Amino acid sequence: MSDVRRTDAVLLLVAIVWGSSYLSAQTATAALPVLLVLFARYALSALACLGVVLLKPGARRWTRDELRAGVPLGLTQAAVLIVETYGVAHTTAANAGLIISLTIVLTPLLDRAGRSGGMPAAFYAATGVCVLAVALLMSGNGFHAPRLGDLLMLGAAVIRAGHVVLVGRLTVGRAIRPLHLTTVQTLVGTVLFVPTLAGSGLPTLARADAATWTQLVYLALFCSVFAFLAQTWAVQRTSASRASLLLGTEPLWAVAVGIALGGEHLTALTGLGAALMLTGTYWGQAVERAHRTPPLPPDGPAPPTEQDPACPKTPLTTA
Repeated sequence: MSDVRRTDAVLLLVAIVWGSSYLSAQTATAALPVLLVLFARYALSALACLGVVLLKPGARRWTRDELRAGVPLGLTQAAVLIVETYGVAHTTAANAGLIISLTIVLTPLLDRAGRSGGMPAAFYAATGVCVLAVALLMSGNGFHAPRLGDLLMLGAAVIRAGHVVLVGRLTVGRAIRPLHLTTVQTLVGTVLFVPTLAGSGLPTLARADAATWTQLVYLALFCSVFAFLAQTWAVQRTSASRASLLLGTEPLWAVAVGIALGGEHLTALTGLGAALMLTGTYWGQAVERAHRTPPLPPDGPAPPTEQDPACPKTPLTTA
């Protein structure tokens, strides 16, 4: 297998793993309280990250920048996961994966808030398509009051977009190692959810069956630690546009896994909403990328551009 195909395969695997995370979270929260699921996921992720850091010679110290960025990002990341996980517990895995992809168009809007210069009209048109898609996804078999889970996933998309913007503001121009930053965030999240062990929390977690623990381990080690490290490895070996295209298939896998393994189905309206959501997010992403990239000068190479957020999925922000 060529290097290009190997890199593409890794990125596609990351998208599949993230797409499957919604059904896994839904299954886990059916057996355990949401906050207990989050504690287990964070704790397992933190142990794995610490293990990797300790195995790397000369990389056991954290810099001041990594700590200064990791603590607030750990708090916002936990907020994303709380709302996401409660949301996926009250809606379908397919809807969760599709609605959360709104992050793709919300992030540039939040990032440019308070800055001079707006986005092109085409970007707002793409955002409008996404909003229409959300309305159709929430409609189910017909238009009715939005379900709690769908509204929570909508809120999670907004919070996640804010988290992505904050990641950029706190890390750009600083020597921050992704693994060390992720480790700090997982430790912060673990500490935040320790109170869930009070009372019957620990005995409840200890009594969880093998199937539930399998979902927790999958969420922590595969959907979080593996997916982020694999994404970082692959993005360094390909173009941001190519990575964005492959990682952007995540909602497709969320729908596929929800239907194939979760017994879910799309109605005519939600099917149309899914198609519009994928169209709107890809369109908006393409417009934003073209708007951000400066034109090629007549002589010499193009000047360096701002780092492309190849995917809005930052460490441990899957459901």
